[in-house]
Amino acid sequence: MTPGGPLTRVLLVAHGSDGDVLPFVRLGGVLRERGHDVTLLTHAPYRSRVEAAGLDFVPVDTHDAYARYAADTALLPDGLGTLDWLSFYRRNRLFEQFAAECRALAARVVPGRTVLAGRHTSALSVLAVRELTGAPAAWIAVAPIQPLAAEVARHLHQHVLAPGIDAVRGDLGLPRVRDWRAWFSSADLRLGLWPRWFDEAGPATGPATRLTGFPLPDDGAADPVPAEAAALLSGTVRPVLITGGTGRMLRPGFHDAALAGCRRAGLPALLVAPHDETVPRPLPPHARRFARLPFREVVPQVAAVLHHGGIGTLTRALAAGTPQVILAHGADRPDNAARLEQQGLARWLPEERWDAGEVAGALNAALRDGRHPPRTGPRDAADGLALAAAHLERLLHAPARLGDPLPDQEPRGEAGRGDAARRLAALPAERRRLVAARLRRRAAEQEAS
Repeated sequence: MTPGGPLTRVLLVAHGSDGDVLPFVRLGGVLRERGHDVTLLTHAPYRSRVEAAGLDFVPVDTHDAYARYAADTALLPDGLGTLDWLSFYRRNRLFEQFAAECRALAARVVPGRTVLAGRHTSALSVLAVRELTGAPAAWIAVAPIQPLAAEVARHLHQHVLAPGIDAVRGDLGLPRVRDWRAWFSSADLRLGLWPRWFDEAGPATGPATRLTGFPLPDDGAADPVPAEAAALLSGTVRPVLITGGTGRMLRPGFHDAALAGCRRAGLPALLVAPHDETVPRPLPPHARRFARLPFREVVPQVAAVLHHGGIGTLTRALAAGTPQVILAHGADRPDNAARLEQQGLARWLPEERWDAGEVAGALNAALRDGRHPPRTGPRDAADGLALAAAHLERLLHAPARLGDPLPDQEPRGEAGRGDAARRLAALPAERRRLVAARLRRRAAEQEAS
């Protein structure tokens, strides 16, 4: 039971790969432990992880659709043109997914006793359902680049994706977005799942983002370390762990450069790569490949972690104090890498420096720097997740008392909760009830089919 009374329902929305989704699973588990009914809308392959945490699960796609989506994301770091993004949305039926998420969320809102929370930038459904139902909404960022690049994302949505988004809004009974800047910043709360020192190691996200700390998303029960990997870890020379994360948004040449650097440095490599098509063929003799490994158990035992800069991987290395070398390209990764290097916690190389000599030099430098005291851990993660949960609880009970108005939003409280909420309030109550009933029927029909 929470200090201010139970949240009858918390509706979470997460998109992406492990580093994006698993923090929401852990946060949902904390909220459930605090007495709340929690539902997570995310990709089909995460069903077992979500249900193991005791959360209700609503898939936003199928296993096959997620596989196609994940494969398609490999093109996104370089796909910044209008046609790239629009065709990406159309190929992967993301406008239809947006509509389905809105229907599923709206059908589950209990007036006055529901909070919506979604991954920053991608979870537009929580903003739309906030308008539709009046339920307060939060955007939760897993890396600083998400709030820092919000204006770029807003521009993309307004000038490239708006027709598809407005078509969905019209079907929901909402008007087209007239002020994109106001709507894109209309969440009542923004959380950042990283600590203050990480925020201050680069461009700061500012007071609009309330920071809670790294969540250590893989801190549940671990699988055993396979015998072959255990033998490598107990050898006379510790291997370097190479990983490009669980997604497919990985620059071609990453694995080749990482393996060549290890060979030049004379170090064995333990390559973790879940997708066969990203693995070099043949694999060099100094490397062994695994689809997955329990990082909580493995990372403390390796000489260094050579990775892509994903937030989940770097957090696990920080918790173990293991040296890091980052080959960063695209998305949040260069920003994450630069923040760690500024703190003396990693060496990083941009793509134009991915050759064997440079990678070997960075590895040797990181090994000379040595291990460092852990910069996060299970206690920090638990405290941070509890803080994030408390922010969401407070949002339901006192949205006007969260603090000073965000600099890019209109004042809350007596001055109003922003243009989007005023548009909702202006709708006749009967129309809002009819729209909500229609959405509940559609959600029920969709689940029945």
